Amino acid sequence: MIAALPFTAYAMGESVQPQDGALKVLGHDEISFKKDVQPILHDHCVSCHQPGGKGYVKSGLDMTSYEGLMKGTKYGPVVIPGNSDVSTFTKLLTGTNKGLKMPMGLNATGTLDRQYILTLRKWVAQGARNN
Repeated sequence: MIAALPFTAYAMGESVQPQDGALKVLGHDEISFKKDVQPILHDHCVSCHQPGGKGYVKSGLDMTSYEGLMKGTKYGPVVIPGNSDVSTFTKLLTGTNKGLKMPMGLNATGTLDRQYILTLRKWVAQGARNN
């Protein structure tokens, strides 16, 4: 956990406590697609990644359902169940996939809240189940 925290915050004595809700994500609880993942996708991804949306037109990725997400893009699967380090889905959240970072234009930092990224990565690592 400490290795993932910014060194500068630690060195400067700033608080390095997890954000609200992040403790649940960091724990051993199973992440639910329906309760935990789908609301994040709905709020931050579906506006572009649904039939007719800009992201759907470019990639073919439909994030309106579990089946659509697991089908992937016209280029292939984006979720590799059990491996969040290799999954394009989670790499796009952190900008480690050819510099492309999703969701596009979300906010000044151009990324989801850390808590959401941890939730999505953990869901993939747990096998990306439709639960």
